[in-house]
Formats: sequence, C-alpha cells, structure tokens
Amino acid sequence: MSLQEKFDQAAANVKNLKALPTDAQLLNLYAHFKQATVGDADPANRPGLLDLKGKAKFDAWHKLAGTSKEDAQKAYIEIVEGLIASIGLKE
Repeated sequence: MSLQEKFDQAAANVKNLKALPTDAQLLNLYAHFKQATVGDADPANRPGLLDLKGKAKFDAWHKLAGTSKEDAQKAYIEIVEGLIASIGLKE
C-alpha cells in the first residue's frame, strides 16, 4: 500500500472513531492534514481577530511550515493510528 493510500485510509478512519478526540488532538490532525494536502499556510490568510477557532486552526497548521507533504502524511497516519489504539473504531 502506498503512502497516499495509507493517508487516505487514515483520513477515512478518523471519521469512524468511537469518540471525538480532544481539541488538541483535533488541532494536530487538522494541521497535519492541511500540510499534507495544501502545503504551507499563507500568513496573509490568517483569520481575523474575532475568529478564535479559525485562528487556532491556522496557527497549528502554520507551525508545520516547511514540513514536506510526505512527512506530514506520515505524521498524520501515526496520529490516527494512536487514536485508533486509544479510542477505537466504530463497529
């Protein structure tokens, strides 16, 4: 199975977790997913002052600037595997 196929499977598995991950875990997932699929975040697109959730997501993603697509995919897969081990998947 290729890295892209493993990444796609991990993305599908996230939707089938038994419970919702913590906010910190969700931010980490989001950041790695965006880095793997879009690349570096553009600072010009940072959400406005009142969009706290959007800013948190953007900032988490922006911290991964310079991370390669492959490294972001590998990290995302590892995060998802850890969540599956701790939370489990729906039957």
